[in-house]
Amino acid sequence: MTSDSSTRSPFSEAQTPAVSVNIEGLSKNFGDLVVLRDITLKVESGEIFVLMGPSGSGKSVLLKHIVGLEQPTAGRVLVDNRDATDPATREQVRMALVFQAGALFNSLSVYDNLALYPRENRLASEDGIQEKVMRALQILSLEGKAQKFPSELSGGMKKRVAIARALVMEPQLMMYDEPTSELDPIMSATISEIIATLKDEYHVTTIVVSHDRDLALNIADRVGILMGGKLAAIAPPAELRASTDPRIQDFLNPRIDLKNPRFKHLET
Repeated sequence: MTSDSSTRSPFSEAQTPAVSVNIEGLSKNFGDLVVLRDITLKVESGEIFVLMGPSGSGKSVLLKHIVGLEQPTAGRVLVDNRDATDPATREQVRMALVFQAGALFNSLSVYDNLALYPRENRLASEDGIQEKVMRALQILSLEGKAQKFPSELSGGMKKRVAIARALVMEPQLMMYDEPTSELDPIMSATISEIIATLKDEYHVTTIVVSHDRDLALNIADRVGILMGGKLAAIAPPAELRASTDPRIQDFLNPRIDLKNPRFKHLET
């Protein structure tokens, strides 16, 4: 990933400031199922906030509320002091979500996947769009993949293309849903480095939903741990490592007990 100042993005200097996210008393029920319970937190402008928790703890549902795709049962979410559920908020605040599976259009080339949003929203001339797309591909070290199709890419490349597509939107708030899932450790580290570098270079507010402990503890400014729909902890990585809460330690440092009856078939 390139980072020298002589080749910075043509849109970096013009980008408007990052935004904060305020979640106030957020609860969400689906019928009788309570998914989120009175969640209150603030993600600061320009921060990397990583949300972790066991499967089914409500992480993705919380992310959908920030994007404005879910209506709260109680409480509210404010993005740049605007209600996240108001369609006008998505027009006034540039938000980009990098989906877990990339969500690339298989019928479009990499170039056209990146160009789709600025074309549909008439954000620039075709020459201007080309400049933005090629610069985003350069930032993600994908210059030679512009005419490839998603089916021709590895899992790691698809993730990087999805990040490049989000970057073309010039986001103030960038969100990632499990960005390192199904990747090998080396590529996971690469994606983590990209997320951290983009935050540093473009001061974009970053929210990451992830099970990846290494990502969370290495790049996050703060980590929130969601358990049973409630926030069990919000703290910088160093504080979480030092936590004496057995729930936090069991989650961050799981151990396998081979004497557990469920592993009896492994005995020799």
